[in-house]
Amino acid sequence: MGAGPAGVYAADILTKSDVDVRIDLFEKLPAPYGLVRYGVAPDHPRIKGIVGALQKVLDKPSVRFFGNVEYGVDIKLDDLRSCYDAVIFSTGASSDRPLDIPGIDLPGSYGAADFVSWYDGHPDVPRTWPLTATSVAVLGVGNVALDVARILAKSADELLVTEIPANVHAGLASSPVTDVHVFGRRGPAQAKFTPLELRELDHSPSVEVIVHPEGIEFDEASLAAIRSDKQVSMIVKTLQEWAIRDVGSRPRRLHLHFLEAPVEVLGTSSVEGLRTETQELTGDGNVRGTGVFTDWDVQAVYRAVGYLSTHLADLPFDHVSGTIPHLAGRVLDLDEVPIPGVYVTGWIKRGPIGLIGHTKGDALETITSLLQDAASLPRAESSPDAIVEFLEQRGVPFVTNEGWNRLDLHEMALGAVEGRERVKVVSREEMTAISNG
Repeated sequence: MGAGPAGVYAADILTKSDVDVRIDLFEKLPAPYGLVRYGVAPDHPRIKGIVGALQKVLDKPSVRFFGNVEYGVDIKLDDLRSCYDAVIFSTGASSDRPLDIPGIDLPGSYGAADFVSWYDGHPDVPRTWPLTATSVAVLGVGNVALDVARILAKSADELLVTEIPANVHAGLASSPVTDVHVFGRRGPAQAKFTPLELRELDHSPSVEVIVHPEGIEFDEASLAAIRSDKQVSMIVKTLQEWAIRDVGSRPRRLHLHFLEAPVEVLGTSSVEGLRTETQELTGDGNVRGTGVFTDWDVQAVYRAVGYLSTHLADLPFDHVSGTIPHLAGRVLDLDEVPIPGVYVTGWIKRGPIGLIGHTKGDALETITSLLQDAASLPRAESSPDAIVEFLEQRGVPFVTNEGWNRLDLHEMALGAVEGRERVKVVSREEMTAISNG
């Protein structure tokens, strides 16, 4: 269940094993690829290139795609177990991790995941976004935080070469934003973004990247990380260079603040500001508050402090970590005993950390467990057509491999008219209508 990278990687590894296997990939949305299609910023063509490798797996004769099928609504665990010898859950993480500070629920305070879904043309979010703030705060210093900040700060026309839908371009074009402030609780050596993601901030002709030098500090743990980790060293070097350069005259400004912890979103009926507390490093890479507070004049706040998976029907769930309890990918029941034939991989397995490629290791571990268990798994007696008949009887307008290919070609044709690689179709109804001819 789940046709994002985690599910497709698991299918790929399984098809390369010595076992004669038939694999059906189920996806809640009418299109596959999960995070790559609906979680990666549209101006990341290199990462979008992963799609080519994923599509090769979907094209294998032993793999079928069933899109627009929602687990827990259209199909449940018992239905799957009656049709398949084994079920792997790879549903990822699409919700925002909460941030428990006063005012975080004020109008004008948003989760990054919702904003990412909007600018990536997710069919299940509103078509408009309230881009009315001139000054914005982004909380967090991971890759998602930088994506959000970059999309907010860039001019809309810079994104016209990407696959963004017309409604997203129109929304961004109306934004009056002049300043985007990114706040990190810890120091630059503890930032979670990658060097490539950081350097991309400075590529826009309309965005001036400003690193505030008062947060560029290092303790013993920071220096050790710089010496031992090439990526950390590259990040710190870039930030130090930016912190001492002269500020240019590009029309929009993207500010990076380190050692500033958000403690309160200010306002009464909507966001009117953000209060942060200056932090100091404690020698081990952690921080403590100094009691020095700053109020920032912002009219919108985006929290990018992590994703969180949601509980799946009929399966155990750890609500703290947002994961399904497992042993090497084998889903465990409440007594910590493996449930025969039920497995998990990807972010729903280990939490939303790491890059897309890291899910390959998850998939390998899970498929290894499945193959070790194969001889003892209860066999489903149904035919390959049983699931098709089940979905048709339920009246589920599912999308097949052929349907996805039809939608894929349609989106590329829309892009060709405008000199772009693709223009996404946003409406679920339109997606399924095109897919089903």
